[in-house]
Amino acid sequence: MPRKAKNYDELELKDDFMFGMVMRNPKYVKPFLEAILKIKIRKVVYPESQKAIDLSANAKGVRLDVYVEDDQNTVFNLEMQTTHKKDLPKRMRYYQGMIDLNILNKGESYCNLKKSYVIFICTFDPFGEGRHIYTFCNTCQENTSLTLNDDAVKIVLNTKGTIDDVSPEMKRILDYIEGKGASDTFTRELENAVQSVRQNEDWRRDYMTLQQEYQERFQEGKIEGKIELLAHDFHLTVPEIAEKLLLSEDEVQRILDHLQ
Repeated sequence: MPRKAKNYDELELKDDFMFGMVMRNPKYVKPFLEAILKIKIRKVVYPESQKAIDLSANAKGVRLDVYVEDDQNTVFNLEMQTTHKKDLPKRMRYYQGMIDLNILNKGESYCNLKKSYVIFICTFDPFGEGRHIYTFCNTCQENTSLTLNDDAVKIVLNTKGTIDDVSPEMKRILDYIEGKGASDTFTRELENAVQSVRQNEDWRRDYMTLQQEYQERFQEGKIEGKIELLAHDFHLTVPEIAEKLLLSEDEVQRILDHLQ
């Protein structure tokens, strides 16, 4: 069985469901993005169609945590990651590809692809360099000053960073996500938003329904589906999955590699 889901009243900003609910409000997502990118954004807009948020019809059950655009035709995808898995770089690549497919209609020119940021907020250091932020753009290996200019940027934030490489404002946000408490106006607003979501009975029911769906999918699924569900939705490690499903770790890893 998958591990027991958090009680709704225990959800924190670092939990996918809570993060998605709080960041539905431009009041929070706009300054969050501004702190990450060190830019001013006039306004953010949410796609009229929810297909941009739920890509499960044409992907591996991918549901984006936060998907917004600004008034300059730029797309932002924000994802919370609380479990260190080796597939994080390829997961970012997959999200980028699905976002591009969602933007571009059949027959449209590639020139219509929007500038996009895929941003993962991690509660671990995926690269082990102690940085709070890692920014990736496509550059030429033979001449690193030559960029591909494909308007695709990937950013990884690390709440456990130790280097002085982000603004004090961004550091306070990351510390809040890490669980160190609110320490300024914006993080106190985030904390108030979390408390407000916890009190929303409609969202409470949505959360409980979602957890029930996960349980049903797990019960009905084949072994490959169960492994994928435990790894991607419940963020269990290979040893944890092997223990729960009474499989060897090698067999679990083989199936995960095949699914990837």
